[in-house]
Amino acid sequence: MKLSESKAKKLLQLSNGEVISGSQLKGAPFEQMLDDGILQSSIQGRSRRKVVCNDTSQLKFYLKNQWGINDLSAYVENFKVGESRKDNIIVASDSKSKKVRTFKGFLVNCYESISAVLNEKELKLQPASGSFIFISDFENFTVDNEVTIVGVENAENFKMIEQQKYLFEGMRVLFVSRYPQSQSKDLMHWLQTVPNSYLHFGDFDFEGIGIFQNEYQTYLGERASFFIPPNIEELLQKYGNRNLYDLQLNIRKLIVEDEKLKRLVDLFHHYKKCLEQEVLIK
Repeated sequence: MKLSESKAKKLLQLSNGEVISGSQLKGAPFEQMLDDGILQSSIQGRSRRKVVCNDTSQLKFYLKNQWGINDLSAYVENFKVGESRKDNIIVASDSKSKKVRTFKGFLVNCYESISAVLNEKELKLQPASGSFIFISDFENFTVDNEVTIVGVENAENFKMIEQQKYLFEGMRVLFVSRYPQSQSKDLMHWLQTVPNSYLHFGDFDFEGIGIFQNEYQTYLGERASFFIPPNIEELLQKYGNRNLYDLQLNIRKLIVEDEKLKRLVDLFHHYKKCLEQEVLIK
Protein backbone atom coordinates (compact mmCIF):
# COMPACT_ATOMS: atom_id res chain seq x y z
CA MET A 1 0.00 0.00 0.00
CA LYS A 2 1.29 3.44 -0.89
CA LEU A 3 0.49 6.92 0.39
CA SER A 4 -2.25 8.45 -1.76
CA GLU A 5 -1.75 11.61 -3.77
CA SER A 6 -4.23 13.64 -1.70
CA LYS A 7 -2.63 12.65 1.60
CA ALA A 8 0.87 13.26 0.25
CA LYS A 9 -0.16 16.76 -0.87
CA LYS A 10 -1.51 17.57 2.60
CA LEU A 11 1.74 16.42 4.18
CA LEU A 12 3.69 18.54 1.72
CA GLN A 13 1.64 21.57 2.76
CA LEU A 14 2.38 20.84 6.41
CA SER A 15 6.09 20.39 5.67
CA ASN A 16 6.04 23.86 4.10
CA GLY A 17 4.77 25.37 7.33
CA GLU A 18 1.07 25.61 6.49
CA VAL A 19 -1.66 25.16 9.10
CA ILE A 20 -4.44 22.78 8.04
CA SER A 21 -7.86 22.16 9.51
CA GLY A 22 -8.18 18.79 11.23
CA SER A 23 -11.31 18.08 9.20
CA GLN A 24 -9.10 17.91 6.08
CA LEU A 25 -6.77 15.33 7.61
CA LYS A 26 -8.93 12.25 7.92
CA GLY A 27 -7.56 8.73 7.86
CA ALA A 28 -5.22 6.37 9.69
CA PRO A 29 -1.89 7.85 8.48
CA PHE A 30 -2.68 11.29 9.92
CA GLU A 31 -4.05 9.91 13.19
CA GLN A 32 -0.92 7.77 13.60
CA MET A 33 1.33 10.77 12.97
CA LEU A 34 -0.57 12.77 15.58
CA ASP A 35 -0.27 9.90 18.07
CA ASP A 36 3.46 9.62 17.36
CA GLY A 37 3.99 13.37 17.78
CA ILE A 38 5.09 13.90 14.17
CA LEU A 39 2.17 16.29 13.70
CA GLN A 40 0.74 18.57 16.39
CA SER A 41 -2.85 19.67 16.86
CA SER A 42 -4.55 22.42 18.82
CA ILE A 43 -8.14 23.50 19.33
CA GLN A 44 -9.25 26.95 18.20
CA GLY A 45 -12.62 28.14 19.41
CA ARG A 46 -14.82 25.44 20.89
CA SER A 47 -14.16 22.56 18.54
CA ARG A 48 -12.07 23.54 15.48
CA ARG A 49 -8.87 21.52 15.38
CA LYS A 50 -5.81 22.89 13.60
CA VAL A 51 -2.83 20.73 12.67
CA VAL A 52 0.79 21.79 12.09
CA CYS A 53 4.20 20.16 11.74
CA ASN A 54 6.68 21.79 14.12
CA ASP A 55 9.68 19.69 13.07
CA THR A 56 9.91 19.00 9.34
CA SER A 57 13.11 16.96 9.75
CA GLN A 58 11.20 14.55 11.97
CA LEU A 59 8.45 14.28 9.33
CA LYS A 60 11.06 13.59 6.64
CA PHE A 61 12.63 10.80 8.72
CA TYR A 62 9.20 9.34 9.53
CA LEU A 63 8.14 9.21 5.87
CA LYS A 64 11.39 7.52 4.93
CA ASN A 65 11.18 5.03 7.79
CA GLN A 66 7.49 4.19 7.67
CA TRP A 67 6.56 4.73 4.00
CA GLY A 68 9.86 4.46 2.15
CA ILE A 69 9.47 8.01 0.76
CA ASN A 70 12.85 9.71 0.36
CA ASP A 71 11.63 12.93 -1.28
CA LEU A 72 8.07 14.06 -0.59
CA SER A 73 8.11 16.82 -3.21
CA ALA A 74 9.25 14.42 -5.92
CA TYR A 75 6.73 11.85 -4.73
CA VAL A 76 3.87 14.34 -5.19
CA GLU A 77 5.26 15.60 -8.51
CA ASN A 78 5.27 12.10 -9.95
CA PHE A 79 1.49 11.88 -9.57
CA LYS A 80 1.15 14.74 -12.07
CA VAL A 81 3.05 12.95 -14.83
CA GLY A 82 2.15 9.40 -13.85
CA GLU A 83 4.44 7.24 -11.75
CA SER A 84 6.82 4.90 -13.49
CA ARG A 85 8.79 2.08 -11.96
CA LYS A 86 11.99 4.11 -12.35
CA ASP A 87 10.47 7.21 -10.73
CA ASN A 88 9.31 5.17 -7.75
CA ILE A 89 12.81 3.86 -7.20
CA ILE A 90 14.06 7.44 -7.04
CA VAL A 91 11.49 8.82 -4.59
CA ALA A 92 10.77 5.73 -2.50
CA SER A 93 12.90 2.98 -1.04
CA ASP A 94 11.62 0.30 -3.42
CA SER A 95 9.88 0.00 -6.76
CA LYS A 96 6.46 -0.70 -5.26
CA SER A 97 6.52 2.32 -2.93
CA LYS A 98 5.38 0.09 -0.11
CA LYS A 99 5.36 0.80 3.59
CA VAL A 100 8.58 -0.32 5.30
CA ARG A 101 10.03 -0.51 8.82
CA THR A 102 13.71 0.22 9.18
CA PHE A 103 13.82 -1.30 12.66
CA LYS A 104 11.47 -2.74 15.26
CA GLY A 105 11.45 -2.68 19.04
CA PHE A 106 11.09 -0.17 21.86
CA LEU A 107 13.06 1.93 24.36
CA VAL A 108 13.70 0.97 27.99
CA ASN A 109 15.14 2.99 30.85
CA CYS A 110 15.90 2.45 34.56
CA TYR A 111 17.62 4.23 37.43
CA GLU A 112 18.97 1.06 39.04
CA SER A 113 20.40 -2.10 37.51
CA ILE A 114 17.76 -4.54 36.23
CA SER A 115 18.58 -8.15 35.36
CA ALA A 116 17.38 -9.30 31.95
CA VAL A 117 17.90 -12.03 29.40
CA LEU A 118 18.33 -11.34 25.69
CA ASN A 119 18.70 -14.29 23.31
CA GLU A 120 19.45 -16.59 26.26
CA LYS A 121 22.29 -14.38 27.47
CA GLU A 122 22.26 -12.45 30.74
CA LEU A 123 22.07 -8.69 30.37
CA LYS A 124 22.31 -5.93 32.97
CA LEU A 125 20.14 -2.96 32.11
CA GLN A 126 21.58 0.27 33.49
CA PRO A 127 21.79 3.01 30.87
CA ALA A 128 24.11 5.91 31.57
CA SER A 129 22.50 9.20 32.48
CA GLY A 130 21.21 10.87 29.34
CA SER A 131 20.90 7.63 27.37
CA PHE A 132 18.32 4.87 26.81
CA ILE A 133 18.51 1.24 25.68
CA PHE A 134 16.69 0.16 22.54
CA ILE A 135 15.47 -3.46 22.58
CA SER A 136 15.15 -4.63 18.99
CA ASP A 137 14.96 -8.42 19.36
CA PHE A 138 12.14 -8.12 21.89
CA GLU A 139 10.73 -11.57 21.11
CA ASN A 140 13.74 -13.01 22.96
CA PHE A 141 13.84 -10.45 25.77
CA THR A 142 12.71 -11.06 29.38
CA VAL A 143 13.27 -9.46 32.79
CA ASP A 144 12.91 -10.86 36.30
CA ASN A 145 9.28 -11.62 37.10
CA GLU A 146 9.22 -9.37 40.17
CA VAL A 147 10.12 -6.32 38.09
CA THR A 148 7.15 -4.04 37.40
CA ILE A 149 7.00 -2.69 33.87
CA VAL A 150 6.10 1.02 33.97
CA GLY A 151 4.77 2.42 30.71
CA VAL A 152 5.56 6.14 30.45
CA GLU A 153 3.31 8.23 28.26
CA ASN A 154 5.34 11.42 27.88
CA ALA A 155 8.88 11.69 26.53
CA GLU A 156 10.08 14.18 29.16
CA ASN A 157 9.05 11.91 32.02
CA PHE A 158 10.74 8.94 30.34
CA LYS A 159 13.93 10.94 29.99
CA MET A 160 13.97 12.22 33.59
CA ILE A 161 13.09 9.07 35.57
CA GLU A 162 15.80 9.75 38.16
CA GLN A 163 13.80 12.79 39.32
CA GLN A 164 10.72 10.59 39.77
CA LYS A 165 12.16 7.61 41.65
CA TYR A 166 10.47 8.89 44.83
CA LEU A 167 7.17 7.78 43.28
CA PHE A 168 8.26 4.13 43.09
CA GLU A 169 10.02 3.57 46.41
CA GLY A 170 10.19 -0.09 47.38
CA MET A 171 9.57 -1.24 43.82
CA ARG A 172 11.89 -2.67 41.18
CA VAL A 173 10.79 -1.00 37.96
CA LEU A 174 11.72 -0.97 34.30
CA PHE A 175 10.42 1.99 32.33
CA VAL A 176 9.25 1.51 28.76
CA SER A 177 8.19 4.18 26.30
CA ARG A 178 5.09 4.19 24.10
CA TYR A 179 6.70 6.85 21.91
CA PRO A 180 7.20 6.56 19.05
CA GLN A 181 4.45 4.01 18.51
CA SER A 182 5.45 1.50 15.86
CA GLN A 183 3.02 0.19 13.31
CA SER A 184 3.19 -3.33 14.70
CA LYS A 185 2.75 -2.31 18.34
CA ASP A 186 5.97 -4.06 19.38
CA LEU A 187 5.70 -2.97 22.99
CA MET A 188 2.21 -4.41 23.39
CA HIS A 189 3.22 -7.64 21.70
CA TRP A 190 6.06 -8.01 24.19
CA LEU A 191 3.93 -7.16 27.22
CA GLN A 192 1.48 -9.88 26.25
CA THR A 193 4.23 -12.50 26.27
CA VAL A 194 5.76 -11.75 29.69
CA PRO A 195 4.17 -12.34 33.13
CA ASN A 196 5.29 -9.06 34.72
CA SER A 197 2.82 -6.59 36.20
CA TYR A 198 2.25 -3.48 34.12
CA LEU A 199 1.79 -0.01 35.64
CA HIS A 200 0.62 2.78 33.34
CA PHE A 201 2.23 6.13 34.15
CA GLY A 202 0.50 8.76 32.08
CA ASP A 203 -1.35 12.05 32.23
CA PHE A 204 -4.13 12.35 34.78
CA ASP A 205 -6.86 13.27 32.35
CA PHE A 206 -9.58 11.66 30.26
CA GLU A 207 -7.19 10.97 27.39
CA GLY A 208 -4.66 9.29 29.67
CA ILE A 209 -7.30 6.98 31.13
CA GLY A 210 -8.58 6.25 27.64
CA ILE A 211 -5.10 5.27 26.43
CA PHE A 212 -4.68 2.96 29.43
CA GLN A 213 -8.05 1.27 28.98
CA ASN A 214 -7.96 0.90 25.19
CA GLU A 215 -4.29 0.19 24.55
CA TYR A 216 -3.22 -1.72 27.66
CA GLN A 217 -5.94 -2.93 30.02
CA THR A 218 -7.92 -4.42 27.13
CA TYR A 219 -5.02 -6.74 26.31
CA LEU A 220 -3.36 -7.25 29.71
CA GLY A 221 -6.43 -7.50 31.96
CA GLU A 222 -5.72 -7.64 35.70
CA ARG A 223 -1.97 -7.43 35.16
CA ALA A 224 -2.43 -3.77 34.19
CA SER A 225 -3.08 -0.90 36.59
CA PHE A 226 -3.07 2.89 36.38
CA PHE A 227 -0.60 4.82 38.53
CA ILE A 228 -2.28 7.40 40.79
CA PRO A 229 -0.08 9.29 43.29
CA PRO A 230 -1.49 9.35 46.86
CA ASN A 231 -1.62 13.17 46.82
CA ILE A 232 -3.44 13.44 43.50
CA GLU A 233 -6.19 15.65 44.93
CA GLU A 234 -3.67 18.18 46.24
CA LEU A 235 -1.82 18.12 42.92
CA LEU A 236 -5.03 18.74 40.99
CA GLN A 237 -5.91 21.69 43.22
CA LYS A 238 -2.47 23.31 42.91
CA TYR A 239 -1.36 22.44 39.39
CA GLY A 240 -4.46 21.24 37.55
CA ASN A 241 -5.29 22.62 34.10
CA ARG A 242 -8.84 23.89 33.54
CA ASN A 243 -8.39 24.26 29.77
CA LEU A 244 -7.30 20.64 29.50
CA TYR A 245 -10.41 19.55 31.37
CA ASP A 246 -12.73 21.64 29.19
CA LEU A 247 -11.11 20.45 25.96
CA GLN A 248 -11.15 16.75 26.74
CA LEU A 249 -14.60 16.81 28.30
CA ASN A 250 -16.01 17.62 24.85
CA ILE A 251 -14.03 15.10 22.81
CA ARG A 252 -13.44 12.11 25.07
CA LYS A 253 -16.34 10.01 26.33
CA LEU A 254 -15.23 7.45 28.91
CA ILE A 255 -16.84 4.37 30.37
CA VAL A 256 -14.93 3.62 33.57
CA GLU A 257 -15.59 0.54 35.70
CA ASP A 258 -12.47 0.44 37.90
CA GLU A 259 -13.28 2.01 41.29
CA LYS A 260 -9.94 3.81 41.64
CA LEU A 261 -10.31 5.34 38.21
CA LYS A 262 -13.90 6.31 38.96
CA ARG A 263 -12.69 8.25 42.01
CA LEU A 264 -10.04 9.91 39.88
CA VAL A 265 -12.61 10.96 37.28
CA ASP A 266 -14.82 12.28 40.10
CA LEU A 267 -11.91 14.50 41.17
CA PHE A 268 -11.59 15.82 37.62
CA HIS A 269 -15.23 16.85 37.67
CA HIS A 270 -15.09 18.21 41.22
CA TYR A 271 -12.18 20.57 40.52
CA LYS A 272 -12.92 20.87 36.78
CA LYS A 273 -9.22 20.31 36.17
CA CYS A 274 -6.90 17.67 34.73
CA LEU A 275 -3.19 17.19 35.32
CA GLU A 276 -0.21 16.51 33.06
CA GLN A 277 2.32 14.02 34.42
CA GLU A 278 5.29 16.38 33.95
CA VAL A 279 4.21 18.02 37.22
CA LEU A 280 5.64 14.99 39.05
CA ILE A 281 9.22 15.64 37.88
CA LYS A 282 11.13 17.05 40.83
